[in-house]
Amino acid sequence: MNALELLKEDHDRVDGLFQKVKANEDGDNLQVAEQISLELQAHAHIEESIFYPALMENGDEELQKITREGIEEHREVHTLLGELAGRKEWNEELQAKLTVLMENVEHHVQEEEGEMFPLIRDQFDEELLADLAIEMQEEKGVFQKSMAASGK
Repeated sequence: MNALELLKEDHDRVDGLFQKVKANEDGDNLQVAEQISLELQAHAHIEESIFYPALMENGDEELQKITREGIEEHREVHTLLGELAGRKEWNEELQAKLTVLMENVEHHVQEEEGEMFPLIRDQFDEELLADLAIEMQEEKGVFQKSMAASGK
């Protein structure tokens, strides 16, 4: 597995959760929102701590520009996740925040997979992408364990 395949798996897993929310648009989506939050936090963490720095260090100017945009999009996602965090009851305000979060993430994923990933395939060799995947998987495991230990 390489880094792009690992990230695509994360994208697909989150999209599956988004589909659950869309299928239950008028219902209580608190538990699914919590799952989405955990998945997105772990995904963003490995991108921000490992993947994006590698792109900034080794990518050309265009890839660095797209990466900076991705970092800014992550800030928006973190803000929305913070607004959803710790809620005990589902209501229309939370549904609206979750809808905006899903729209932002879907846009971000389209840009990553449609613009960023092709540039990476052109600029990075398979060995580097495989090494990044190993590092990202290990870090994701550590991050998820720390999240579970902290009760988040």
